[in-house]
Amino acid sequence: MSKTKVIFTLVLILGLAALSFYMNKDSFEKKPIQISHRMSPWMRQVKPATRRKASDLGAPVTFTLNDSHKLTAIKVVLIADMETNKFPHAIWHLSSTSNSVPTTSFNYGSYVRGMKPEVKGARPDPLEPGVAYRLIVTTDSKEQVHHDFMVSTNR
Repeated sequence: MSKTKVIFTLVLILGLAALSFYMNKDSFEKKPIQISHRMSPWMRQVKPATRRKASDLGAPVTFTLNDSHKLTAIKVVLIADMETNKFPHAIWHLSSTSNSVPTTSFNYGSYVRGMKPEVKGARPDPLEPGVAYRLIVTTDSKEQVHHDFMVSTNR
C-alpha cells in the first residue's frame, strides 16, 4: 500500500470516529434525575365503608425515577410547611448510612432496600387529599432533586 493510501485511510478512520463521537455526545453526559408519581386508589386494602385504620396511609402513591440510582435520603414534607419554616417537619424520612441499593421506584411509606427511618421506629404520616407535598431525594453523588405532588380525593 502506498503512503498516500495509508494517510487517506487514517484520516478517513479519524474523521468517522470524530463524527461518531459528535453524533453520540449526549450519551456521555450525565442525565438529570426525573421523578414521576402514580396513584393507585384501586390497590387500597381498606374498604370505603369501613373505618380508616391507623396504618392506612391513604391512596397508594408510587414514585418512579428515570434511571436506577443509589439513594441516600428520601424525605416528604408539606409544601405549606416549607414556606413558613426554614426546617420543615418531614412526614416520611428514610436515610441510608452505608451501602444503598440502586432503585428505580418505591412506594410512599413502604420499605426501601438499604434504607431505614431517620428516627428509629418512626411511622409515616397518612397523606391527606388536596394537600400539596414535596418529595426530596438525595443520591450517593450528593445530587438532590425534588418532585411536588398532590393526592387526589377520588377513592
